[in-house]
Amino acid sequence: MAATDPSAGSLSILERLGRSKRGRPEGRPGPWVIVAAWGPCGFSPLAPGTVGTLGAIPLWWLLRDLTFPLYLVTLAGLFAIAVYAASRAGAYWRVVDASPIVIDEVVGYLVTVALVPWSWPAALFAFLLFRLMDIAKPWPASAFDRVKNGFGVVMDDVVAGVYAWLALEGLRLGLRLALGCGGGLHWWCAELTP
Repeated sequence: MAATDPSAGSLSILERLGRSKRGRPEGRPGPWVIVAAWGPCGFSPLAPGTVGTLGAIPLWWLLRDLTFPLYLVTLAGLFAIAVYAASRAGAYWRVVDASPIVIDEVVGYLVTVALVPWSWPAALFAFLLFRLMDIAKPWPASAFDRVKNGFGVVMDDVVAGVYAWLALEGLRLGLRLALGCGGGLHWWCAELTP
């Protein structure tokens, strides 16, 4: 497997957004490559990570009624699948963190919303905050980003998801303090799932 471009760490956020990391695969993609691409999401010609994150929103909607322990078990299982699929897809693309690998964004987004009650506004704000944290990669996400294997590919997005969750909770708290909860139930007033 070839490593990604060593100069990638010195690129600005806007330069990283426009870069595509694709190797030259041989043969047709196998099932693990399709899983790592989250179906068609990773094959988007523009911003596959963003499209992959959008592809996680329907999965969160499907998981919304799970109890928190069952959600965590499901998330842990998806994490394990993502690590394996990212490893296999990295070998296929000959780039460890190839652009079509977006299952890591799916896992990271599901971390962001793990304790958040479902609503469309929460889904949108979680999407925006996760993409911001995934692109910025605050430490230790940046450290995991340098781990060139399937675990590193997924783990940097898990850390970005934790940061995005903290930012989302800060936003919710700010909206509660600024606007209150009286006069109707708003997404920022919904209580966290136990």
